[in-house]
Amino acid sequence: MSETRIVPVDTPSRSYEVYIGRGLLASLGALVTKACPTAAHVALVSDSNVAPLYAPPAAESLRAAGLAVTTLPFPAGEEHKRLSTLGDILERMAQAGLTRADAVVAVGGGVTGDMGGLAAALYQRGIQVVQVPTSLLAMVDSSVGGKTAVDLEAGKNLAGAFLQPSLVVADVDCLATVSPDLLRDSCGEMIKHGVLADERLFERLREAPVCSPGFDPAGLVGIIARNVEIKRDVVGTDERERGRRQTLNLGHTIGHAIEAASDFTLGHGSCVAAGLCCMARASARLGWCGQDVADRIVACVEAYGLPTNTAIGHDALLEYATRDKKRRADGVTLVVPARIGEVELRRVSLEGLRRIIDLGCGGVAPWT
Repeated sequence: MSETRIVPVDTPSRSYEVYIGRGLLASLGALVTKACPTAAHVALVSDSNVAPLYAPPAAESLRAAGLAVTTLPFPAGEEHKRLSTLGDILERMAQAGLTRADAVVAVGGGVTGDMGGLAAALYQRGIQVVQVPTSLLAMVDSSVGGKTAVDLEAGKNLAGAFLQPSLVVADVDCLATVSPDLLRDSCGEMIKHGVLADERLFERLREAPVCSPGFDPAGLVGIIARNVEIKRDVVGTDERERGRRQTLNLGHTIGHAIEAASDFTLGHGSCVAAGLCCMARASARLGWCGQDVADRIVACVEAYGLPTNTAIGHDALLEYATRDKKRRADGVTLVVPARIGEVELRRVSLEGLRRIIDLGCGGVAPWT
């Protein structure tokens, strides 16, 4: 496990370690038995795209460590992140005879992490889960922090639970099979983390885009670790999103609306990047941040070839944004970039949200 970084995460409900490095799948079994000492049997949850690639070596390592393994593939795609798919996974876990002492090992991207994590949270009222992210987006964001959910017809991630993993194992070698477009899409969340908490990371990402040809995957280990540290520092102080953790939603209110309005045909990271730029433009026009802040954010997103705006109608964006689970009766809490590396939470009415969409999306509103 050379060149491996270990990031400790400490939350009120559980403390665990995030391993980031190359060739870690071979050591998965040893790491799981250490983190989940009561487990004798694991359910290896993976989608139909990732399972053929990484379920066999993961299962081999787990079995070599003395664990029984039941592999539970499910159809790939956001459209399958539904209660029906979750129910099928739970039924197969029960048929396989998993007990409360056992664990789920989720091998894949963000959808797999959600499905495996929520299955673990529900099965026998909660068993342990190990996250093994194979996409860059999952490595830097969704595998850490304990959020698990499925989508409902009314919106994204509306049915879920908090369950911190017992272990996260991010094998950077898995990124070799990620398409360039998907790798680029994942960078939206990394840019967000830089704007949120680390100007140095933001500048590093801007100056040397990690999706550029010839970028050494080994160089990603440190970048991924820094992203995990940023999320760790937030989640550790606000595990259930009652305060500071809301800052991780930077770019997400408009980004999730873009994602839903596109019927999930646009990647999550691309939508977050566009939402981040829209919020930055609106914030500059409202005097909440300097124009230079918005310009730097847009320029960084452009350097990755990610969208900086949306042509989706404002009525549609408002409709989807108001379906968001972060909405309260009197409005929404928005995350505003005050400067690179620092954000603020601002409470706005639904009318205020409409104005921000008008100011930030698809051009300048007539009243500015």
